[in-house]
Formats: sequence, structure tokens, C-alpha cells
Amino acid sequence: MIYVDDILITGSSSADISSIISILNKKNSLKDLGLLHYFFRIEIVWHRKTDIHLCHTKYIKQLLQKANMHEAKPQPTPMTFTIRLTQDVTTAFNDHTLCRSIIGALQYVTITHPELAYSINKVIQYMHQPQKHH
Repeated sequence: MIYVDDILITGSSSADISSIISILNKKNSLKDLGLLHYFFRIEIVWHRKTDIHLCHTKYIKQLLQKANMHEAKPQPTPMTFTIRLTQDVTTAFNDHTLCRSIIGALQYVTITHPELAYSINKVIQYMHQPQKHH
């Protein structure tokens, strides 16, 4: 995977990976940063040298700060299926840009937290006129 000037090389064969790095290093000077720990806002936690855990913990904490919800209490489920969202215009959320930014960021979080997809997609239906209860 290549992003601007960062290259992530992975595979099941250490020899093949070393070979690719060697070829690339002949053309351009490379700096090996070792095991990956953070890439595209995804944290990589290594368990042994072969097992990894992907998470967005740091990114989610930043989103909570941005939304001024960093002191919110955790809930076991993000949303029940029986909740009915409405377009009650009496509780409008004034900063539409902030709302859209957070919802877009939460869509990205579904890569590591697919259980949030239903809730996020439900709120997306009201992005044109976000309300506080959304």
C-alpha cells in the first residue's frame, strides 16, 4: 500500500518482503520504521509477530473531543432498532458542518467497528437537517 511517501509492505514470505525492499532501496533511499503501529488513523496492536488487532481507539477519542462528548458514558449498544428518528425542527443542530464531519468520520470507523454501521446509516438519512437528538 502506498500513500504519498509512505509504503506499507506486507505478505506471508519474509524473503519476498526483503527482496521487494531491497529492490526499492536501490532506486530510492528507504527508511525502515519497523513494525507498523499506526496507519490511516488505524492503530495496529501486535500480539506476537503474526497476530494483529486493528482498532480506532485513538481516532474515536479525538472524535469525541471534537464533538464535545468526551465525558459521555459508554453504552453497550449504539442504538436500538426500535428508535424512530424524526425531523423535529425545534431541536436543530446549529453547526451542520461539524455534524457532517463527525458522521463522515464515524463512517470510516465502521472499518474496525461494523456494529456501528446501522446507527450511522440511520443518522445519515437526516444529514440535510441534523437535529440535536440525532
